[in-house]
Amino acid sequence: MNTVRACGSFAMAATCRLLVITVFVFGGWDNAWAQLVPGTGQRVEGASDDFEDPKWEFIHNFPKSSRNLDTQERLPLGNSRNELWYESAKRGQPDVIARVTTPKGGLPDSKGALLLRSLHTGVPRIPSTDSQQDDLLVDVSLAIDGYIPTSWLPSVVVRVYLPPFKEWENATDTSFGFRTQVVGSAWTKRHRKRFSLARKRTKMETYWPGMFIQFNSKDQPEHDADSAVFIIRADELGRDVLGPVITQTGWWTLGMSFTSDGRVHYYASPGIDDLTSKDHIMSFLPYDSPAEQFDSYFFNVCNQNDGKQWSTNWVIDDPSVYWTPRE
Repeated sequence: MNTVRACGSFAMAATCRLLVITVFVFGGWDNAWAQLVPGTGQRVEGASDDFEDPKWEFIHNFPKSSRNLDTQERLPLGNSRNELWYESAKRGQPDVIARVTTPKGGLPDSKGALLLRSLHTGVPRIPSTDSQQDDLLVDVSLAIDGYIPTSWLPSVVVRVYLPPFKEWENATDTSFGFRTQVVGSAWTKRHRKRFSLARKRTKMETYWPGMFIQFNSKDQPEHDADSAVFIIRADELGRDVLGPVITQTGWWTLGMSFTSDGRVHYYASPGIDDLTSKDHIMSFLPYDSPAEQFDSYFFNVCNQNDGKQWSTNWVIDDPSVYWTPRE
């Protein structure tokens, strides 16, 4: 067993609490749960991007939204010229969203990738000196004119460049998130029988499974060296779960998949190779609410929002959605 304290406005809702959770050995957890390797099936072109167009551009409409903090959406929202990427109306988009030359070691023939970084992650120009986040999202249901049922076995894969640890924002906290939006059926109370409470799944709820990357600074007494760790959201009780420790920087391949039994499957592998069953981390029925439809995916960029220190520079490439349509 290991203990992790995950603080910050989004890492653990709005509070800081102590979780005791099991740390699974990377790649060694029960791979029988690896029901669907992300990247299986057909690539959904309308919901994917490769940033190869030299004219790729995101149009910011500052000041950005911060509805989660002060109820202000500040329309119109920012969006990309290819009309795939959008500012979050809840939190606003990263301050810098720019097509850049693909960092060394990226996908073969890739000439462009996307840089994400932020300085003001909370209410615009009002430092809060605590962890805040910006969101950049792809509304898959809008891009393809409809959601993807989990019976079509959807998945999403992205390559993420992790810079050398010396270049990260020096704060032991969540720095980056790769997340999805799904809709699942939740338990609702029906009526009380003599000895038990009968339940049925009738209420549909939206939730946001994902994978976070938390930086652990060597300047904190509990860490001997700089490192990072995956945090998986969420298990059946809605808890964040500590995943594999990251000691290798550079390019990583991350993926999530969704199966018709309602489970969400999480994968990660250093490098740019396609994911395999060996890259499976863990699987859950998040919040005990089986996923029935996949709606969108998005990325979080986080910092301490002190108005001085920029977030870590995050670069993503080739985010791609896959499915296996059923007749």
